[in-house]
Amino acid sequence: MFHSINPVDGSTIKDYPETSNVNECIDHSHQCWESYRRSKFSERKSLMIKLAELLRHQREDLAKLMTMEMGKRTGEALAEVDKCAWVCTYYADHAERFLQNERIETDASDSFVAYEPLGVILAVMPWNFPFWQVFRFAAPALMAGNTALLKHASNVSGCAIAIQQLFSDAGFPEDAFITLLIPSSKVKEVIAHPKVKAVTLTGSEAAGRSVAAEAGKYLKKCVLELGGSDPYLILADADLELAVKTCVQSRLLNAGQSCIAAKRFILVPEVYDAFTDLFLREMEKITVGDPTQAATGIGPLARVDLRDDLHDQVLRSVAMGARILLGGNIPEGVGAYYPPTVLTDVTPAMPAFREELFGPVAPLIRAESEAHALALANDSEFGLGAAVFSGDKGRAQRIAQQDLQAGSCFVNGLVKSDPRLPFGGIKLSGFGRELSHHGIREFVNVKTVWVR
Repeated sequence: MFHSINPVDGSTIKDYPETSNVNECIDHSHQCWESYRRSKFSERKSLMIKLAELLRHQREDLAKLMTMEMGKRTGEALAEVDKCAWVCTYYADHAERFLQNERIETDASDSFVAYEPLGVILAVMPWNFPFWQVFRFAAPALMAGNTALLKHASNVSGCAIAIQQLFSDAGFPEDAFITLLIPSSKVKEVIAHPKVKAVTLTGSEAAGRSVAAEAGKYLKKCVLELGGSDPYLILADADLELAVKTCVQSRLLNAGQSCIAAKRFILVPEVYDAFTDLFLREMEKITVGDPTQAATGIGPLARVDLRDDLHDQVLRSVAMGARILLGGNIPEGVGAYYPPTVLTDVTPAMPAFREELFGPVAPLIRAESEAHALALANDSEFGLGAAVFSGDKGRAQRIAQQDLQAGSCFVNGLVKSDPRLPFGGIKLSGFGRELSHHGIREFVNVKTVWVR
């Protein structure tokens, strides 16, 4: 049984029984794929457009469900639904072009590369963006002609069931998209099933290692988007007002529970004091409270245990010499709340620098020089996103392109995902790409066809 718990007050929303017929679901998904893979792009496009319409029509109810299950602020939840509709229309409009045959001149009378669907794809998804993480996988996967199995995080089972219902209501073939309510311990069994052809996971490094090992054991394709410790470099010629506004927004988005949130603020000596003063002033303005209220800046974290883990990282960093400038305490009362927290005197030896902080904690790191700042930015096992702020856009662009070690590097802006751009990481942040034409080609057979 899976329990959906409201992180605002700890109350039980609903209990969900575990899926008992997993092998039958896999068989049905494969049988569906045998016919669905032969459907025309125009047919899939119509279904995907209908799916986007349903998302827009039901956005209020879907946003409310997200807020109840994992504490997301209402405004952020509404924006998440809208983004899901966007990725559906994006692939509806572009999938056929992304996957059209690519003709190549050889000694044959005709030779080309075709992109054919692989089959049943398993998606193991996290709770922090319970709709977006699923749709950014599902929209390209189904437009490519695959079918999907979803193993969602257990605390957002209601969202998982709602997503399956959306695909059904949009008119997709029965079993084209199936939600499996199973514990993480059973994911290996699904990967091992011969009719499951590939797996994608968004989640922790530990979960990624487990899934990658199992996929490797059975020689199955996998795409992993794992944790991040995104550095934001503030250079001497940066627009500090823009930098502070962007950094606060990135650090507190989704109550700090985002893989691509700003996690380490690396400042050159020339701007350290001024940035710290402005940053602290902006963080002090943030109101913690009911995620359904418009005035709330951040709501609760998704679970109490996650809040407690975050607080432990703060305490361990303080024990090693970090100083708390703001927050750093667990509020009294019910709910998984944690205040906006600012740490200074953070060094590379501390958890606040070395580990991913999945919550509203901002470590400020003083670099000795610009070269040292860049070295600190790259001194991480993660490599998901990074940002650099400078008044010299040409120089900042060179730093972003040539020097920062991450899958997405932004200049004078917060790191974000966009259907038009590939998304993914390097190092312990995973491998493979989602979104854009790169993402839809992850789960296809890149097939050479040669004709005499």
